[in-house]
Amino acid sequence: MLTLTAEILCFWRSVLFARVGRSCVRRRWWVVVVWLAVLVLGGVASGAVGDDFRSEFSLPDVESRAGFETLEESFDGLGAGERGTIVMESADGFSDEERDVASEYLDRIAARPGVTLVSPFAPGGELQISPLPGRAGTIAFASIELTGVEERRAIEEFGAQVVAEAPQVDGLRFEFGGQMFSEFAAPESELLGLAFAIVILILAFGSVLAMGLPIGVALGGIGVGTVTLLLLSNVVTMPDFATTLGIMIGLGVGIDYALFIVTRYREELRSGHGVESAVGAALDTSGRAVAFAAITVVVSLLGMLLMGVGFVSGLGIGAAVVVTVTMIASLTLLPALLGFVGDRVERTRWRGLIAAGLVAVGLVGAGLALAPLMVAFPLALIVLVAGFVVPPLRREVPRRPERPLETTAAYRWSRLVQRRPVVMAAASAAVLLLLAIPVFDLRLGFADESNNPPESTTRQAYDLLAAGFGPGFNGPLTLVAELPEGVGAADMAPVTAAVGADENVAFATPAVPNDPAAATAVVWQVFPRTAPQDAATTELVERLRSEVLPAAAPPGVEVLVTGFVAVSVDFSSYLAGRLFLFFAVVLGLSFLLLMVVFRSVLVPLKAVMMNLLSIAAAYGVIVAVFQWGWLSSVVGVEPGPIEPFVPMMLFAIVFGLSMDYEVFLLSRVREEWLRTGDSSRSVADGLAATARVITAAAAIMVFVFGSFVLEDTRAIKLFGLGLAVAVFLDATIIRMLLVPATMELLGERNWWMPRWLDRILPTLSVEGPSAGAAPAAPGQGDGEVDGVGEPSDERELEPTR
Repeated sequence: MLTLTAEILCFWRSVLFARVGRSCVRRRWWVVVVWLAVLVLGGVASGAVGDDFRSEFSLPDVESRAGFETLEESFDGLGAGERGTIVMESADGFSDEERDVASEYLDRIAARPGVTLVSPFAPGGELQISPLPGRAGTIAFASIELTGVEERRAIEEFGAQVVAEAPQVDGLRFEFGGQMFSEFAAPESELLGLAFAIVILILAFGSVLAMGLPIGVALGGIGVGTVTLLLLSNVVTMPDFATTLGIMIGLGVGIDYALFIVTRYREELRSGHGVESAVGAALDTSGRAVAFAAITVVVSLLGMLLMGVGFVSGLGIGAAVVVTVTMIASLTLLPALLGFVGDRVERTRWRGLIAAGLVAVGLVGAGLALAPLMVAFPLALIVLVAGFVVPPLRREVPRRPERPLETTAAYRWSRLVQRRPVVMAAASAAVLLLLAIPVFDLRLGFADESNNPPESTTRQAYDLLAAGFGPGFNGPLTLVAELPEGVGAADMAPVTAAVGADENVAFATPAVPNDPAAATAVVWQVFPRTAPQDAATTELVERLRSEVLPAAAPPGVEVLVTGFVAVSVDFSSYLAGRLFLFFAVVLGLSFLLLMVVFRSVLVPLKAVMMNLLSIAAAYGVIVAVFQWGWLSSVVGVEPGPIEPFVPMMLFAIVFGLSMDYEVFLLSRVREEWLRTGDSSRSVADGLAATARVITAAAAIMVFVFGSFVLEDTRAIKLFGLGLAVAVFLDATIIRMLLVPATMELLGERNWWMPRWLDRILPTLSVEGPSAGAAPAAPGQGDGEVDGVGEPSDERELEPTR
């Protein structure tokens, strides 16, 4: 960790942010052309190469993996391939004609290479026809397994062909369950997030260009980042929702990063700087903070590589790539666009304001599939064109006068909090702790297909199987054992009896040998009474492994429990055992970086503790909604466990994002403290100076992330709600209550650091040297060459007092 931190600091000191910004302004055409070329060429390359998103839960040294290896070696992979079910329903029972039609269809599927299919209408398939009262004889299923095919796209194409070839017969219904039949829908809810971002930015800053630049830069970064992910999926294992997660994160951080830089750019323009000088100053201050925040997010995400699981590592790498590309766009593409816009960023005409509002309405219509609202798009174009000939539309919107800091609501609020710091700190901490209570009941695991959209075929198949056979038939367990010399399949009857006698087992098949004449391995199928995501099913897996199977198996025989449910249990247990290592690494690195930045021990310690509080509260909310079922009908999910990779992803993303606000606020507070020496006043001034941009940035993130709750995929809903809640709590209770209250309580001790530690720590300036720079002299603000009129890139904040 220390080596990584040292490399970050060396990189930081070598980057000349102001020079990068001015260079991008001077060569703005080249910068835009390069970004467009990368986007177009990347799109062509990804279209030619294609993607290979896949979810692989390969784990080292766990029982389910050993079971799959035995299936591969002894049963030619049977039981270890891609599995699914073809579920059929006939309301009046299956007639001879319906059986013939279904059998012919199933035989065609079974004849394909690598396909093993067990039909309910073949001899011995009677157990695959529903026996339960009320549905007896009306529901049947065929189990299907595809072996020898590992490429995800080929598996999905096979599933699509099976669905397409299903016969259309009145009274006979076909539904399809399993991963091979799952469809991942492209997200549309990000359009709602964009619509809200347009409205929030215009309301907060009163400028259409100040609104459009952050959104345009975020979209550019997301475009290149998504293309990169498509290509990278052919090299790194990534799940199919990695692109959606990347869009979600990229849209939120991209707008925020660009917003911070544009806000500082406008401040520099108002203070008298020319365009090029203002861009350089903005990048030398807010650009540094953006780079620091992005690097923190990336390091946190890459910490997921510590888990040693391809699926999780792929998610972390994918999100880190999108954040990196978005940061680069904010530091290169944005300065170039600011060079085109110049000082017009301060002016807004009525035509632009009305058109932007219409675009927001149209995006809401597109996101919610409301066609009438999408008429706003052509209306926006009409308004823009009419603005050239209709005088009222060409007029500038009156600017709102800037208010002194002491008169702002944020300043007055800070003073109110500082007058009662103990009460405010205790009350806000109590709220966060109350929200965090459900986290003590957190249960990790994978949700089953009962959480799929109600109209999807996988959800329909799940419901039919549950109605006809019981919910456990949606997630059978596979038991497998290698037989030593002298032990035959008949000797495994006690195992079958013991498993079948368990209170949560609905049915267990007899042991099936790999070779009836000379068996070296046997396999069972076990159907629980409870659903795959039910806690009782997890307990069954653990009970079979620890109690039932060791007691019933003959000496020298180890019976392994495998299958999707067992993999889910092992995967969850494996990740849970490494969560604290991951948390420790991220927290330790964050503490060290903040200590270097703010030259304080207590400020980073408070930041770490407060971030833990907000993340714990966000965890508590998702447990209450997704696991306990509170408001689940509103969110559109069924109660179930929390996906095991979600806590670490939320932790990495939220911790990195919170550093953004932390640095932006505390750097301004520290700047005021170094200038005045008044700890109390510096807190109020810092909060007032940053409140508007932090509030706008947080509101955008809350709406962007919250809009993804409308998606169909449960994991995306989980991320959307968790991130939205965490950002909301961080920007309100943490930044507006806990930070000013605790800083008031500690006073001068906020900036305490032992002298010996201050001497050995490197210097790292984030909210950098240009903050107090004077306006450029005439002729030096724009078009200056390197070395003429440049502020020094080596100036730092003065040492701790």
